[in-house]
Amino acid sequence: RKILQQSDNNLNKLSRLNVQELMRIKGIGKAKAITILAALELGKRRKEGQDLKAVQVTGSKDAVDIFQPLLGDLLHEEFWVLFLNRANRIISKQQISTGGMSGTVADPRMIFKAALDQKALSIILCHNHPSGNIQPSTADIQLTKNIVEAGKVLEISVLDHVIITQTGYYSFADEGII
Repeated sequence: RKILQQSDNNLNKLSRLNVQELMRIKGIGKAKAITILAALELGKRRKEGQDLKAVQVTGSKDAVDIFQPLLGDLLHEEFWVLFLNRANRIISKQQISTGGMSGTVADPRMIFKAALDQKALSIILCHNHPSGNIQPSTADIQLTKNIVEAGKVLEISVLDHVIITQTGYYSFADEGII
């Protein structure tokens, strides 16, 4: 109970603590702190471990369900792509880049090379904002427009670009930008 109280009874907040922060709680040593973090990581990986190829993406919420456990608690930005077949079933997901606390670089050439290698007919872009701000930056909007235009030339549809935060998400498709 003490451990949960330190995190306002929020497992997501608890999972963002490191070993040293957990050890500041009375009665928690290094071994117990590592055990707690390992248990939280196993829970996260269990959620990630679902058979993605069976999933058909019908909207932004489906993409969020896949990426939220992966990106929601990170303290740095990552950019990922979901590759889909003609039936909008997932072929695979792939990390494109890792950045710092306030940005990451996503190269459209790398995205489309991976899409062509996967024989994907459509893609969904996703990255996280560790700050918790779900609004896209000017750079996010411009990147999305560039990728959508490039996709038209290659006949690979960009169905959405989702921004994940710890507590919410923003969908370019839901907002009518794509």
